[in-house]
Amino acid sequence: MHELLPKATRFAVLVNPDNAPSTESFERVKKAAHDLGLDVLFFKASTSAEIDAAFTAMARERVDALFIGGDSFFLGRRVQFATLAIRDRLPASFPAREMVETGLLMSYGTSLADMFRQVGIYTGSILNGAKPTELPVLQSTKFEFVINLQTARSLQIEIPPTLLARADEVFLTHSGSRADASSRRVC
Repeated sequence: MHELLPKATRFAVLVNPDNAPSTESFERVKKAAHDLGLDVLFFKASTSAEIDAAFTAMARERVDALFIGGDSFFLGRRVQFATLAIRDRLPASFPAREMVETGLLMSYGTSLADMFRQVGIYTGSILNGAKPTELPVLQSTKFEFVINLQTARSLQIEIPPTLLARADEVFLTHSGSRADASSRRVC
């Protein structure tokens, strides 16, 4: 997001306080923001009404962009997030591509499909007799960077070609039309 909006200095981070891993990352985010010379404001929400209130507070604080912390409740509220972000003309990012399909600007995070595939492999191993304690601990190795060009246009943000070239997928509309990396290079 910082690369996409180099003039932006005031970022909001929204987390669900009921999600401990999400809130534990505060210090790392604060340090990274400080190292980049950015101002970061943290907001918390664990209900739909609190999400609405957080967006009202972000508008009052005049943030330049929003990072929404990874959370399954938030993912389930993706239409609400997309609606509020578009209404407030707020560039927003989330760690899962599903939010970009719905209308957020961008995402960068682990591939949920790849994670579910790994869960299936683990489950198959256990069902075939492997002891769970003997299975290796796996970490995600596939990350996806996804951009929604329609949202970028509506926010009057020009995506630099270097950023588009690094994207795994680019959505052309909110309904899910997309160009994958290979077709983008041909166009």
